Amino acid sequence: MTIDGVTYHGTIKEKEVAKKQYEKAVSRGQTAGLVRASGRNTEKFTMSVNVAAGSKVTFLLIYEELLKRHLGKYEMFIKVKPKQLVNLFQLEVDIYEPQGISSLDAQGTFITNDLTPVLQQSFSGSKGHVSFKPTIDQQRKCENCSTSLLDGDFIIKYDVNRENPENVQIVNGYFVHFFCTKNLPAIPKNTVFVIDKSGSMSGRKITQTKEALLKILGDMKEYDYFNFILFASEVKPWQPSLIKATSENVTEAKKFVKSIGALGGTNINDPVLLAIKMLNVAHERHEIPERSASLIILLTDGDPNVGESNTAKIRENAKQAIDGKYSLYSLGFGYDVDYNFLEKLALENLGVARRIYEDSDSDLQLQGFYDEVANPMLLNVELQYPDNAVADLTQNSFRNYYGGSEIVVAGRITDNDLNEFTTDVKARGADIDMNFVNNIDVHDPFPTVDYIFGNLTERLWAYLTIQQLLEKRVLARGEEKDNLTAQALDLSLKYKFVTPLTSMVVTKPEDENNNDMLIADKLTEADVKDEEKIQRLQGQIYLAGYPKSYASTPVYSVDSDPHFILQIPKKKDSICFNINEGKGVVLNLIKDPETGITVNGQLIGDKSVDNMAKIPNTYFGKIGIVYKELDLKIEVTPQMVTVLNGQEMSVFSWLDTLTLKQNGLTLIINRKKNLVVSVEDGAKFVIILHQVWKKHPLHLDFLGFYTLDTHRFSERTHGLLGQFFHGVDFEVFDVHPASEPGKLDATMIVKNNVLTVTRGSQKDYRKDPKTGTKVPCWFVHNNGKGLIDGDHTDYIVPRIYSTA
Repeated sequence: MTIDGVTYHGTIKEKEVAKKQYEKAVSRGQTAGLVRASGRNTEKFTMSVNVAAGSKVTFLLIYEELLKRHLGKYEMFIKVKPKQLVNLFQLEVDIYEPQGISSLDAQGTFITNDLTPVLQQSFSGSKGHVSFKPTIDQQRKCENCSTSLLDGDFIIKYDVNRENPENVQIVNGYFVHFFCTKNLPAIPKNTVFVIDKSGSMSGRKITQTKEALLKILGDMKEYDYFNFILFASEVKPWQPSLIKATSENVTEAKKFVKSIGALGGTNINDPVLLAIKMLNVAHERHEIPERSASLIILLTDGDPNVGESNTAKIRENAKQAIDGKYSLYSLGFGYDVDYNFLEKLALENLGVARRIYEDSDSDLQLQGFYDEVANPMLLNVELQYPDNAVADLTQNSFRNYYGGSEIVVAGRITDNDLNEFTTDVKARGADIDMNFVNNIDVHDPFPTVDYIFGNLTERLWAYLTIQQLLEKRVLARGEEKDNLTAQALDLSLKYKFVTPLTSMVVTKPEDENNNDMLIADKLTEADVKDEEKIQRLQGQIYLAGYPKSYASTPVYSVDSDPHFILQIPKKKDSICFNINEGKGVVLNLIKDPETGITVNGQLIGDKSVDNMAKIPNTYFGKIGIVYKELDLKIEVTPQMVTVLNGQEMSVFSWLDTLTLKQNGLTLIINRKKNLVVSVEDGAKFVIILHQVWKKHPLHLDFLGFYTLDTHRFSERTHGLLGQFFHGVDFEVFDVHPASEPGKLDATMIVKNNVLTVTRGSQKDYRKDPKTGTKVPCWFVHNNGKGLIDGDHTDYIVPRIYSTA
């Protein structure tokens, strides 16, 4: 966005964070822009721009799209809707395809005979070009009109030369495998159409449905098998079993379709189970070809209200009955349908869901969907790669491959010494099992053009991975869903993708001298080029989390293995101790019965070690904070921060810098560094994020926990840390050399106990999460025995939110 001659770049942020930043700028009358995913699919975006009074703004949006092969062509779809005459309207498209372009066609739904000469298109070899530049007069609906006739869709379709069904791109350790084959004999298809004819389908919906079915029947192949099951309050199959698509049967089917009327409620469970039973019987009795693709196409516009109405039970019944044998496709007509249910129903049964929009082209949408699945060419497709040489594969097995489409698989090559990359595609064809093998020289450079976003192949892998994580997320629950969300969000932010989890926001920064505004605007280092400003900004964020005089304030913390550190300024010294427990153990750190604050930490351990005699290190992998009076729970892991406010749950990523204030809670996330939590005028906690190398053979990401303003806790506070909040008196004397060379031992009197302690040091990671600052301390042995009240096992609790 160029504002008054100065250019500001958009940043990708978590969706709600971006929205709030945009709304804040708009509320102040400032120039701002927001881009978010919307519409019929995730490839459609909504762009909002607010222009401040008196400003001159140019908004440039650059995007990338993975074109999908649809009915034998790649399609580029551009919505043209300027809503006014444009002095300089240009639509220029340059296409580069290393395999060579075999066909190219551009059309516009708004292009009249007068505009046809303005549309120019050409292709030769690997390059193609499309140009459309109407003058302002050519844009007019009529002579002297001020309205534009440029209103509709501009679609470019092209295909490439294919000497080989496979195209593999390998760049900088990532590969993308495109598989598309032609000229194979089609596989017979067995289709059961499960059609809603309930009362809500009356009128235009049922009319368009019948028109689409009539066209579909006209396109059926004679070797296909089909049947219809109509459902409303009752369920009625057209024929008792599947029948072959002979000309006579198709004619009778058309008569049947024309007679369909709409009346009654909606029973979805029974017709779906009947369709599955019909396919089972047909296969068992060998009434249909053994090598054939069997699918169920369900079309409905409403929620089940007759028979089984529990959508979870309907899904369970369908999944159990299909048992992975057939593909179920769910088509939801209009906006009143429970699309979430239909999507899960399809995804659980090797299909996809599609919303059919109530529009003048609804029949064409239905027909278009059927065309996509009309020509199965391969069954049980499996794409295989060198063993132990690839990782992080996207989906590589597919129930059906349909003619005119394309399979895309991406992954990461982990073998740096690999010279030859072999792809092996196994599948069942119409007559025989098929095998497509391709050997690629890893070091043979793939022909590319300059790509502004970096490594195209790596980004393709990231894009596909994000899409599939979001798809899995639809079916997931609880912690699994949280993990999938976090992974998708992490990749979306890392590779700067606008997805259903993220948005792009661009705002004009406020006065750089206004420190409070800089923090409130949640700027990140990516927003600022000036190194000096970055340092100043980091200092402000740091001060937002810590009191300036923290060195003179008692700090009680636990970090690393886990090392407990009690920094006591009055004594000008520190005490430390370790707790040695196994993975999964939850330890109570703080419990204050008066303020209702409880903090627990769960241990994680190193990855498995070869030497089984070695005791694995343990760290805190999860921190749970409970504020009982506010009905508030916070769970922190190295992947995400979850806030449970009553029944409302909010999930945040470590990949952004943000400030959240609600119900007296203040939560500050400093990107990939720390989390600061405080409640009203109460205590403040700082949780440090420790990230290790992802391929580290031993260690995992973990957390450190630090307490500030501990004097705000009540005298009754307890826990491994809490028991020390109101001071601990100790004396150290008789310092002498320890039995271990270079060490010093001493005698400590604390809580009326006489202990032998050793001089050492631990690290405080508040200022520097990577290297830390050394804190000299007296180390208490044996899990703090004699220093802590009772035994360390007394502090083990069953769950992360335990308060008893």
